[in-house]
Amino acid sequence: MLSPKKMKHRKWHKVAGTSGRVASRNQKISFGSAGMKAMTSGWVNAREIEAVRRVLVRFTRKGGRIWARIFPYKPITAKGGEVGMGKGKGVVDHYVASVLPGMVLFEMDGITMDKMKEAMKLGGHKLSVRTKFVTK
Repeated sequence: MLSPKKMKHRKWHKVAGTSGRVASRNQKISFGSAGMKAMTSGWVNAREIEAVRRVLVRFTRKGGRIWARIFPYKPITAKGGEVGMGKGKGVVDHYVASVLPGMVLFEMDGITMDKMKEAMKLGGHKLSVRTKFVTK
């Protein structure tokens, strides 16, 4: 799975909700000719990113290129089951990427537009945010 090599702080505070905000960066397709754009905000887990990457790689069959434009940098902690209140913050459980509406999550190039659209549709089902297919 994806995780940062080095972090300044091991455990982060939870940030207030991102409802109503729209992406101000990662809005345009930079590398490929088509991409997958987020329509809703949320946290995308490292497992979800890997699942989408595997779907896209399997669908292209070595014919195209894939770029992942997001990286799970934010640590999420969890406490064990049946642990009482207090006693500190839990251990780091997994990492997520904060996604805002309008962010390009994945890009593709090197295969036909129909195949790219189908691959992005299949990959979008693996994510916890709604997505749409966009072209350059």
